[in-house]
Amino acid sequence: MRKNKTYHKKKIVLIFFLCAVCLLGLIGRLVYLMVFRSDYYSEKADELHERERDIKAARGQILDVNNKVLAANRTVCTISVIHSQITEPEKVIEMLVKELGISRETAQKRVEKRSSIERVKTNVDKEIGDRIRSYGYDGVKVDEDFKRYYPYGDLASKVLGFTGSDNQGILGLEVKYNEILEGTNGKILTVTDARGIELDGAGESRMEPIAGCDLRISLDISIQEYCQQAAEKVMEEKEADSVSILLMNPQNGEVYACVNVPEFDLNDPFTLNTGQSTQGLGEKELQDLRNQMWRNECINDTYEPGSTFKIITMSAGLEEGVVSLEDGFSCCGYKVVEDRRIHCHKRAGHGAETFVQGVQNSCNPVFIEVGLRLGVKNFCSYFRKFGLMDKTGIDLPGEASAIMHKEEKIGQVELATMSFGQSFQITPIRLAATVSALINGGRQIIPHFGVEILDADGNSNEILRYDTDKTVLSEETSKTVREVLETVVSEGSGKNAYIEGYSIGGKTATSQTLPRSANRYISSFLGFAPAEEPIVLGLCIVRNPQGVYYGGTICAPVMRDIFENVFPYLGIQKEETTDRIRE
Repeated sequence: MRKNKTYHKKKIVLIFFLCAVCLLGLIGRLVYLMVFRSDYYSEKADELHERERDIKAARGQILDVNNKVLAANRTVCTISVIHSQITEPEKVIEMLVKELGISRETAQKRVEKRSSIERVKTNVDKEIGDRIRSYGYDGVKVDEDFKRYYPYGDLASKVLGFTGSDNQGILGLEVKYNEILEGTNGKILTVTDARGIELDGAGESRMEPIAGCDLRISLDISIQEYCQQAAEKVMEEKEADSVSILLMNPQNGEVYACVNVPEFDLNDPFTLNTGQSTQGLGEKELQDLRNQMWRNECINDTYEPGSTFKIITMSAGLEEGVVSLEDGFSCCGYKVVEDRRIHCHKRAGHGAETFVQGVQNSCNPVFIEVGLRLGVKNFCSYFRKFGLMDKTGIDLPGEASAIMHKEEKIGQVELATMSFGQSFQITPIRLAATVSALINGGRQIIPHFGVEILDADGNSNEILRYDTDKTVLSEETSKTVREVLETVVSEGSGKNAYIEGYSIGGKTATSQTLPRSANRYISSFLGFAPAEEPIVLGLCIVRNPQGVYYGGTICAPVMRDIFENVFPYLGIQKEETTDRIRE
């Protein structure tokens, strides 16, 4: 009996102890939640009674070098509904169908969806948004937003790029400088009761948005317009697949114009520029066509440069001392390398000629000989030194790299064809940047568009710098290269680019695309002026021209017409006489 009483007492004590421990645990947990976690749970409680909507920040403008607006904003509206606040659902549905042009089924689905806020349509014209607001229906929200607008339509489309429905950059400068342009969104905060209905007395609190910074670029809209017109004209005349024109300052890398026709409408970037029907196309096929339409062929695509590359071979040969201007050569229309007969473009041959004449005639055997004199090791060394294996670093996304033989795989035949610009591929911008360095005194440059970042009031926040101290060629050789290339225009194969009173240097090219049996060609001309101290370099490329396809016949006149209009605009004055190298 006594043992049973003792047992019961112990049991009661144990139960009491356990209860006390549990009670202390609960008290401790309550203290922890009320004291140490009070801020967190207070914030959570507020969130249950607060509804937040974004106020979109105005995206920064893109301005040309003369502050003309290339990318701006238009005010649009986002229409939303809040189910718990709607008091006249049928009227709201009818109004949405009428004003937004959506189906009744879609409108009803949005209105009846039980969510904190349901977006009905974005990018609605402000006029329509104002009309919807004037109805005064409960539960219908009209928030002002911004939509990107491009005043010049398709001009420089593959440079500027465009934004998506969320106003984030998708292509071109819009995506490259997105962090600078996008700004910071604001907030509208409203307080609701437990049913989600806004409290009349609570009002709204706002955090104002911060507009993005403006970006001023080196592109000159007047030069761009003229270059695009010239490109469209030659494309139509030669029934070509596409045409690219680059115009830049070889001293500092600023790009004045970058044309890739056919361009596309920046205000309607998802509609194909070919006018072809998209019926029957799958989403992947359609997107592939869009991606192709958006490609900037100056930056994203590689090609065999052909004879414009002879500028590089000449520079390397002169710098290395394996050739001089007075060296004599003989062209019989071909040169045999190992077991391969490699032809000159003039099958009858040029006969006896000096090196300068070989450049003027764009004679393949002359450049094959210079390449062989350099040898594989030296040739590849200069290829790398001149930056041809590296990207230029231009401030546009998707720059392609050179496609080049591995040095150990280069034999005498490969070296011979590379010396006149075949059997490897580079981008147009890479060629233009390298030649810029070879004619500006030997200083490597970084091609670019971005010049300055401005705040919302137009004040300068930052000057963008692209300095490089790398020297790739001696000033003496650079001067010789300029002088020789001036004779190509004044006396040689580039004479169709000659303008009386101006000293212009340049080089023509005609390369055959793979497979060679397809008989498809790329015609091009690279020119610069003034030849003594260049401040403008131009490159024109015509892909798959029909009929006559020689670069000197097709592209040199295009660049001449552009130069005739651009020289006075850039302040390049005519001269009475020009100094020329003569044989």
